[in-house]
Amino acid sequence: MSETIENQVRGKSRFLKDLSRAEIEAATGAVVLADGSVFLGQGAGATGTATGELCFNTAMTGHQEILADPSYAGQVVCFTFPHIGNVGANQEDEEAASDQARRAAVGMVSRAKITPPASWRAEQGFEEWLASRGIVAVTGIDTRTLTRRIREEGMPMVAIGHARDGRLDLDKLVALAKEAPTMEGRELTREVTGAAAGGWQSADWKWPEGYAEGPKSGPKVVVLDYGVKANILRRLAGAGARVHVMPGSSSAEDVIREKPDGVVVSNGPGDPAETGKFALATIRGVIEAGIPVLGICLGHQMIALAIGAKTVKMTQGHHGANHPVKNIETGQVEIVSMNHGFAVDRDSLPDNAKETHVSLFDGTNCGFMLTDKPVTSVQHHPEASPGPQDSFAVFEKFVGSLARG
Repeated sequence: MSETIENQVRGKSRFLKDLSRAEIEAATGAVVLADGSVFLGQGAGATGTATGELCFNTAMTGHQEILADPSYAGQVVCFTFPHIGNVGANQEDEEAASDQARRAAVGMVSRAKITPPASWRAEQGFEEWLASRGIVAVTGIDTRTLTRRIREEGMPMVAIGHARDGRLDLDKLVALAKEAPTMEGRELTREVTGAAAGGWQSADWKWPEGYAEGPKSGPKVVVLDYGVKANILRRLAGAGARVHVMPGSSSAEDVIREKPDGVVVSNGPGDPAETGKFALATIRGVIEAGIPVLGICLGHQMIALAIGAKTVKMTQGHHGANHPVKNIETGQVEIVSMNHGFAVDRDSLPDNAKETHVSLFDGTNCGFMLTDKPVTSVQHHPEASPGPQDSFAVFEKFVGSLARG
């Protein structure tokens, strides 16, 4: 890094006061916030630049699954756990349900350098996997400071850059961060969904066989794909459903023509209100037809919009695999996986919507059911990947109700 850029950095960012000139000159990566704050570190993964909303994730493992989750499209993930890469990456842990859905998180930030894989399941190193997915990463960053800023000020738009020769254009990165569109008003599901409908074949993973084959008989479940995670499809199959995936742009008539026993409205990225502009008519049509419906994450939010409720942008969001959610029906507290930056405004839910789950972190709504239609919905990710399996019963209950019906 040139002396000119060093002087520029020193004058702009209070977060570099503890770095020596040698550390600044050795930097090959940078995370730049829209307010001009600069964090320097070592680049990893793909080279180049990317822009997105910065969020922090508290998960201690499953970092491949997190970054491969289509719900993270347009976001840069800051991991709060220090050990990144020690389990490597493998094809079985991919969460993209199609090649199109492989465009998920755009960037990654960590405190420690990426370590070599030390898992018997690893097929490649984590940094190699990052590069193959086009994910720009920067290590050696003060993630605690970033996390505190997100908690206090919200999720900022950032530009992240990696140049192996250290030639980082910080002025350009600042401009990119300032120009980056926020998540509010962004429709991202079309970027991460498969182009065609089709059956899903695999079920749950079990050691040492790997993924089981899905059932040949049982209730037929249509999944409306807005960026669906592969493990949602596996969990449905594992619970006994024959799974058929359809594009989120499908009409209600298209869905009903498949004669499904149930419909799942999937997870996905972006602003639910924006995606709802083309999706709500389909969701309302399916609900009005009396078909049992299950919503997950973005699907939960869009079902809420479809019945007349509202969604709100969260300050810091929920991202991690250790979130406590109370199941109001059973009184049990489930530890769940979460990934969302929007939430359903519980005060806007209509009278026929009964709240079923609530976050014990901040009291936000995490689930509801309709009292006059066979519709249930959860904000968290009951399929985990990564995360605990406390909420697997969501799939058993839904598919079981279809079998009995």
